[in-house]
Amino acid sequence: MLLEARGISVNFGGVRAVDDVTLSLGERELVGIVGPNGSGKTTLINMLTGVSPPDIGSVRLGSGLALATLNQHRDSLDPDTTVTEALTGGDGSTVTVNGQAKHVVSYMKDFLFASEQAGTPLGKLSGGERGRLMLAQTLANPSNLLVLDEPTNDLDMETLDVLEDMLAAYSGTVLLISHDRDFLDRLVNGVIVPEGNGRWIEYAGGYSDMLAQRGVDLTRESAKRAPQRAAREIKPIVAAPAKRRLLFKEKHALETLPATIATLQAEINALQTKLDDPRFYARDRPAFENVTAALGDLQVRMAAAEEQWLELEILREDLANS
Repeated sequence: MLLEARGISVNFGGVRAVDDVTLSLGERELVGIVGPNGSGKTTLINMLTGVSPPDIGSVRLGSGLALATLNQHRDSLDPDTTVTEALTGGDGSTVTVNGQAKHVVSYMKDFLFASEQAGTPLGKLSGGERGRLMLAQTLANPSNLLVLDEPTNDLDMETLDVLEDMLAAYSGTVLLISHDRDFLDRLVNGVIVPEGNGRWIEYAGGYSDMLAQRGVDLTRESAKRAPQRAAREIKPIVAAPAKRRLLFKEKHALETLPATIATLQAEINALQTKLDDPRFYARDRPAFENVTAALGDLQVRMAAAEEQWLELEILREDLANS
């Protein structure tokens, strides 16, 4: 168990934001916390993670708990620090991810950075690139609990895809606050919502599943007017894993591989034309051997690209039909 809260309550200005909540989080759970502004979402997360103590009740954190949070303040990035320095802490050229060392350039590519951006100052990055960098920094920290507060705010579509892919592949537990119902539906297997007067209830599934069970849309009716529930204990989630979908890198490869294959084919044709000249070998043997070697390399790359495209296309069809 990563953390366990028992009967926690807290008051602010005479108003009970959290009332007698019992909750436990285990390994590999993806849980969303939703509700109107001012309903106590951040307060609940802060108590669950030990940032602030409850007035009543107790929170026990697992001995092996390693917490990571995503800093949304992009202006806090030092504009003179390079991408490599930001990811490695200015020390060396490797990043340790999930206990394994990875070259910083390879890690950058996972977040859609080009290798030539390794020395780019952060002040030169676009807003979307800064968002991806902060995500990369967070996920490079050793953790088994990731806490995110409105992580989709101000993200472009590419960065949002990367965020979803990385969270889907994250080996720990994710606890996030979000108003993005589509994002929650695609990722989480449980949703915690306020029911008024500091009471919180957990529903299995995503945002749409919660609405189907609850019968009240949080964006249309305030928590204070929501139906009261007899249950006060929030139980651990038991839900089926999310449906597999193409990752962003897989979708990107599927879209770009046909052009790559066409380019390789054109280069192969050009080299083959040279080799078709019967006088080429006698005229310039070293050049003939260089062209032959280059042709062999291109043919290997071509075969690998075609095989990758075929595997991805089969996967796409299988997922579409599942």
